[in-house]
Amino acid sequence: MSKHDFSTRLIHPGRDRDPYTGASSIPIYQVSTFHQNDPEHLGRYDYARSDNPTREALEIAIAGLEGGSRGFAFASGMAATASVMMTFQTGDHLVVGEDIYGGTYRILTTVFQRWGLATTFVDSTDLDQVRAAITPKTKAIFIETPSNPTLKITDLAAVAQIAHDHGLLALTDNTFMSPALQRPLELGFDVVVHSATKFIGGHSDLIAGLAVVKDAELGRRVRHVQNAFGAILGPQDSWLTLRGLKTLDVRLRRQQESAALIADWLQARKEVKKVYYPSLSGHPGREVHLRQASGGGAVVSFELETGPQAVNLMKQVKLPLVGVSLGGVESILSYPATMSHAAMPEKERAARGITAGLVRLSVGLESAADLLQDLDQALAQA
Repeated sequence: MSKHDFSTRLIHPGRDRDPYTGASSIPIYQVSTFHQNDPEHLGRYDYARSDNPTREALEIAIAGLEGGSRGFAFASGMAATASVMMTFQTGDHLVVGEDIYGGTYRILTTVFQRWGLATTFVDSTDLDQVRAAITPKTKAIFIETPSNPTLKITDLAAVAQIAHDHGLLALTDNTFMSPALQRPLELGFDVVVHSATKFIGGHSDLIAGLAVVKDAELGRRVRHVQNAFGAILGPQDSWLTLRGLKTLDVRLRRQQESAALIADWLQARKEVKKVYYPSLSGHPGREVHLRQASGGGAVVSFELETGPQAVNLMKQVKLPLVGVSLGGVESILSYPATMSHAAMPEKERAARGITAGLVRLSVGLESAADLLQDLDQALAQA
């Protein structure tokens, strides 16, 4: 890994200038095929599904930032997760944290279940549950921390140790923290996936997914799936993601600072039943989180007493977008019950604390004072 600080590596991520022209920004190679001087011995690039110089620059960048051996760019976060899952086979079994993104829950309980990949969901904050769920057919443990949307904290190093003690792979979704705040491969994990649509892209103007592997052999398996299945990221969105990476550190520092202020403020409001934020005093797993991450991040979830109150709050806010997604420069207020976790049955949502009164706020780059003023007037009318 480079000796430079993380903020420097964001600007100089391994391929920070075009090797052909010296351009300070890797060009958008909007091309499907490449001329071959020797048809018997093909050059570095032959067909853009397999390799594209713009996408390759992004893959080199994310591998270096996460500390992995190889990175991969996909058409969406779910394409990244699904492609990693395709390295397993029918009859294999996964232990999965129960508090995961709704799209991940959906694909595991529908597409991959029909395909014959078995899943056991556990509370991954309870390491005994993780151990107890392992069977002779288990191949990997997959978790999110902080989880979506209640921000539960799982001990990354401990889960990685359990996985390796049993000869399993350790996989995690690092979307909420990004490599700017948390680097699971350095704590023993084998694979990290991201919805780069979120903080890495950072501007709500692209859909993208990334995966990084620690081991070169596992990288060859993921590469095979990426090339064969073809859910690749196009050159335009690869370029946008590279551009977003350059400001990731400064954006997240500011967003995290505002999120911490907002979490404290919400905790003192009588209208708010509960606040979820990893660095907040009293948050379950706070000490574990601060040991493995650099701060609480930019996502704050909070619960009002009833669903109608939550819906009314979202109708009254003026500054945040109300919609699906997170991680943009603008604040985004989401309703997990009908958005991120709509694919999860109501009974399953309730078991995970995803109530009708729960909302999730991704804090953007607006003035924290302005956001608080807006939330104040919205809560007063909720």
